[in-house]
Amino acid sequence: MNESDYTYSSIPNDVALKIASSLAVTDLSCLSCCSRVWRDLWGSDCLWEPLFKQRWPLLYEDVLKVPDFKGWRGFYIKQHKEMKDQADSVIKFVENCLQSESIQVNDYLKAIECQKLMGFGFKDVQMLLLKPKLNVLLNLVGLHYCLNILKVPASDVMEALKSSNIKNRQICIKWWKLGRWFYGFRMRDEFHFRCLSLEDLASSKDDLDGLGVLQRGAIHEVLQVQISIVSSRSNPWA
Repeated sequence: MNESDYTYSSIPNDVALKIASSLAVTDLSCLSCCSRVWRDLWGSDCLWEPLFKQRWPLLYEDVLKVPDFKGWRGFYIKQHKEMKDQADSVIKFVENCLQSESIQVNDYLKAIECQKLMGFGFKDVQMLLLKPKLNVLLNLVGLHYCLNILKVPASDVMEALKSSNIKNRQICIKWWKLGRWFYGFRMRDEFHFRCLSLEDLASSKDDLDGLGVLQRGAIHEVLQVQISIVSSRSNPWA
């Protein structure tokens, strides 16, 4: 059989559906451009219902209460656009808070809280925030949310970082601690810093719990925490 003769029609329906169901959403969209028959398959509810359930399990349960609901593809696309608009608002908030490629911890934690209020799931974060074209601090906001709020297994987060090619991106955490008291006198405030990759934070390779520091209260008597981008020109002592 010539390659030009090898079309969807030569593949059994159940096999074609199994192939299509193993693809990511972006790959499904590409598949629909191959031919009219693949485009028809792309619109099948049996493909989009499990994708919707995987990404928004709680919303899926609510939709099931609607009698004879149909149109999972259209509903998935509509929901994705809504989540993208919400992610854009988080991105804009973080970008507005940046000062010389750094962000104060209070603003950083607000960005994480925004994701919680918007009901972001792991797939939402993976598709909308764990992207190489975004600022690494936005990657960090998504990473922190997945691990500490959603309680996603570290192995799954690590895989997401690898697939997005951002696991080696680095950030610098600086924090200031209240000086200790010594014979009635308080010593000078202590300055600390640590440069870590996203992979280090996800896998807890470092002896310091970097994400714990970002909770501000995780270290006793922390006065201030700042997160910044690590570049070839950055100086953590600045």
